[in-house]
Amino acid sequence: MSTEIKLKKTFLVLLIAVAVILGGIAGHFLDNQSPMNMANADNESESLPMYWVAPMDANYRRDQPGLSPMGMDLVPVYAESKTLAVGTVKISPAVENNIAVRTAKVKFGMLESQIKTIGYVGYDQGKLVHIHPRVEGWIEVLAVKSVGDPVQKGQVIYELYSPELVNAQEEYILALSRKNDRLIIAAENRLMALHLPKSAITQLKATRQVEQNIKFYAPQSGVVENLAIREGFFVKPGATLFSIGDLSEVWVEAEIFERQASFVSEGNTVTMTLDYLAGKVWHGKVDYIYPTLDAKTRTMRVRLRFDNPNLALKPNMFAQVIIQGDVTNKSLLVNKEAVIRTGNQDRVVLALGQGKFKSVEVKLGRSDQKYFEIIEGLNDEDNIVVSAQFLLDSESSRTSDFKRMSVYEDSLTYMDTSVNVNDEMNMATESLPSARVKGRINSIDVENRLLNISREAIEKWQRPAATVDFALDASINIDTLMPESDIDFTFDINNGEFIVTHLHHEGM
Repeated sequence: MSTEIKLKKTFLVLLIAVAVILGGIAGHFLDNQSPMNMANADNESESLPMYWVAPMDANYRRDQPGLSPMGMDLVPVYAESKTLAVGTVKISPAVENNIAVRTAKVKFGMLESQIKTIGYVGYDQGKLVHIHPRVEGWIEVLAVKSVGDPVQKGQVIYELYSPELVNAQEEYILALSRKNDRLIIAAENRLMALHLPKSAITQLKATRQVEQNIKFYAPQSGVVENLAIREGFFVKPGATLFSIGDLSEVWVEAEIFERQASFVSEGNTVTMTLDYLAGKVWHGKVDYIYPTLDAKTRTMRVRLRFDNPNLALKPNMFAQVIIQGDVTNKSLLVNKEAVIRTGNQDRVVLALGQGKFKSVEVKLGRSDQKYFEIIEGLNDEDNIVVSAQFLLDSESSRTSDFKRMSVYEDSLTYMDTSVNVNDEMNMATESLPSARVKGRINSIDVENRLLNISREAIEKWQRPAATVDFALDASINIDTLMPESDIDFTFDINNGEFIVTHLHHEGM
């Protein structure tokens, strides 16, 4: 075979090999440009986190995984393929499961009007009698010896020697002897005014003998309380000798919280138990609601009345009471654990579906042990977060307008003039990259040089007021800025990021 033929064959083999290699490369390139592979590439891009934040502080951001200052794993935040409304956050199902997000529906119901509290048994003050002398003298005989002694109505409780009573008896006898009706009536009225028992006056009229020691009798049955005398004491008018308390009925003083006051009315039924008689239940009613509130404890006293026929209830006993409050009308209720209370605002986190959440402001009404009544801010059948809501709120509340939104055809539409931050970024980037506006600083992230600002509307862009995160240019001293301060500033838009380039406040 000639050399020329060999060269032609070798060239042909090389040409075929090059063609095969180029064909493979072209096929691989075309395969990678197929719609499925392009979609996979887009999905991989979308699945990459934009940044990582601390679970308990959304202002703590990092560009890679790690630990927060509290030692917790940072949570990834992903870019959205769709535009999200202001204040709306979206998390992946895996993150939602990891932070244990639980939701519950808002429903109509009645608040629990049963109020459990404690009280102390006391005397019925309307049946507590105080014993006072009307003349001065000496206690010659004291029939009751100690506090708690029982007495019966009509029994002798003490004997008193009083010169004034002796003189009054003598005047009465003198009037009787003169048979002067006017003097008799005057002398008898004086004895009655000095509290001489009617039985003693009758006996004096019959015997005409002056009694040195006058017996005094118990005006009612009961037990002795506040005993302040002993035999031989000298007493004067106005002094309290002792008291007699009737225990056939008792009062129980209890306290309820201010928020429970609207549930209680006079006449409500009450049940009571005491530790010393386990299983025994007393039934009574609300007798009186005191008109003032304790300024320190923010509680209100109520008086409960119970029958005590066997005298088993003793003053100062400790009791557990249950007040059956007034029946309430149905109202919109949420679990107490779902409400975030900040002092100047109450809010909950709405679960919007598909991993989207938003903090909204609510107005609270009455409450019981488990629920708050919702006056404004939610509708029946709304889904709210009852677990991990603080983590979601820390991210959503940074830009949220705290207004409810309606979901129509898979897109979020505001019921007010709130603005979509992503939409604003796209519009501004395409048209005017810089603007001057006034606003208020909500918070400052010193480490990352970020400001959260509630700015006014931008008329030249026809953009309404919004709350947005701004980065600070390196030329601005962040130490001169304070939260809750008003600023006049200019910002640029660079690669979709708002950057404050100039402050127009005086002295800055």
